[in-house]
Amino acid sequence: MLDLTGKNALVTGIANNRSIAWGIAQQLHKAGANLGITYLPDEKGKMEKKVEDLVSPLNPSLFLPCNVQNDEQVSQVFSTIQDKWGKLDILIHCLAFASRDDLTGDFSNTSRDGFQLALDISAYSLLSLAKGAKPLMSEGGSIVTLTYLGGVRVVPNYNVMGIAKAALEMNVKYLAAELGPNNIRVNGISAGPIRTLASSAVGGILDMIHHVEEVAPLRRTVTQTEVGNTAAFLCSDLSSGVTGQILYVDAGYEIMGM
Repeated sequence: MLDLTGKNALVTGIANNRSIAWGIAQQLHKAGANLGITYLPDEKGKMEKKVEDLVSPLNPSLFLPCNVQNDEQVSQVFSTIQDKWGKLDILIHCLAFASRDDLTGDFSNTSRDGFQLALDISAYSLLSLAKGAKPLMSEGGSIVTLTYLGGVRVVPNYNVMGIAKAALEMNVKYLAAELGPNNIRVNGISAGPIRTLASSAVGGILDMIHHVEEVAPLRRTVTQTEVGNTAAFLCSDLSSGVTGQILYVDAGYEIMGM
């Protein structure tokens, strides 16, 4: 039985009730994990209020601001975990961003600033968070991130985000090699297209979803709950021998040639 009772889990990337991170947080809570939630702070505090109201039924014991482009804020998150929890068992990385201008048109027109922004938030942030989590995972742990097929194949209108996801997937492998001796496992979930705030920036997302529904072996796309269930598995002792892997949760679409 999948049981995360007694495990401390930090979940990043919840923006609203369509977020895949929200689906993961729900399943971790269902399995008994003690949750810490981060949110992206804004000047008016709108995001804080929105996320706080959403996650309140999960009774998170920590609710912290975390802009991964702010090193001090990242450090403060792990300092607070050290003070309040003493240890960390699970880190969920659900962070990605690219300028909308860099998700349309010719890929060669990607701006230097846009390229750096996408790689910083979508890929480097995993390294930053893993570095902070490492000393707190004194009893071992599990780090799970979210990726997409566009990191290994060309997907229309994905452009620079595909490069960011490719980098993210190699981060998974290098981190797994580094952290394995500490009994810390690092894996990624490559989810099929789901209507989220992030995916709405990708042109033709609804066409992509309909295509998956027509072509995938299961003749449908997947849900946040299904991705959440896989994440809970990867965070549990049931997956104790799994690290450095990208698990496809996409109704089988990845195997299809046409």
